[in-house]
Amino acid sequence: MKVVANTRQAQGSGASRRLRRAGKVPGIIYGGKGAPSAIELEHNPLYHALRVEKFHSSILDMDLDGKAEQVLLRDVQWHPYKPQVLHIDFQRIAADQKISLKVPLHFVGQENSPAVKLSAAIVGHVINEIEISCLPADLPEFIEVDLSNAATGQVVHVLDIPMPAGVSVALRGKENPVVVTVTVPGAAEEEPAAEAAAAAPAAAAAPAKAAAKPAAGKK
Repeated sequence: MKVVANTRQAQGSGASRRLRRAGKVPGIIYGGKGAPSAIELEHNPLYHALRVEKFHSSILDMDLDGKAEQVLLRDVQWHPYKPQVLHIDFQRIAADQKISLKVPLHFVGQENSPAVKLSAAIVGHVINEIEISCLPADLPEFIEVDLSNAATGQVVHVLDIPMPAGVSVALRGKENPVVVTVTVPGAAEEEPAAEAAAAAPAAAAAPAKAAAKPAAGKK
């Protein structure tokens, strides 16, 4: 995807307010071999681009003052209640340097899984994106999670998901978050109910035995 920007000359909060009134968004581009640069972008094209999933997880081609840059979206500040972008950050990338980025998960095949077709299980998506690390050329637009073989009671963790070539999951320490759970509705309630039913006869028998036992000291 392409984004057009220009170097921003005036800086400061007052200059930023004037830019926003003129229908533009102040921002910054940093990283790579260049120095950080203050930039400005047209608000409406940027607003609509931010509504596209790919814009958040892809390498973007930035036209900065007519010069091509490859960048990643790093941060967006929104107005508290208006549909208005207040500020945006981009990071330059280099082809030989790994990048870390959160990419969306696309879940496929769950409607055809044994758990859903045979047991009417509910497939719960616990997280919808993961952070990965790779070279820019290997960056996937999304990670596919195939649930066509999901079984009842199964729990899928991040490390259970196959990664594309050249891509690794960026995890901290020994963490391995849950991505998907497969449960049958009512199963959790049925088990305690069965246990209670089994315990009921024993509980009823105890008072009966106590009543049948003669009181101490009586004949």
